[in-house]
Amino acid sequence: MAVQKSKVSRSRRNMRRSHDALSSSVYSECPECGELKRPHHVCPTCGMYNGRGVVMIEEDVDEDDL
Repeated sequence: MAVQKSKVSRSRRNMRRSHDALSSSVYSECPECGELKRPHHVCPTCGMYNGRGVVMIEEDVDEDDL
């Protein structure tokens, strides 16, 4: 069983944990529709990726048209 030889100070403990913080998400603008999207991901608004239509996005349909 591992037993420490001496107490680890708060400063040293917190310095070890300095890289554990969550970083904020990075967003870029979609060149097709202008909405924010994650880099290297399909745009959730228009379904485009790298200038190609990858996902068909269902548009809102009015119930009166049915």
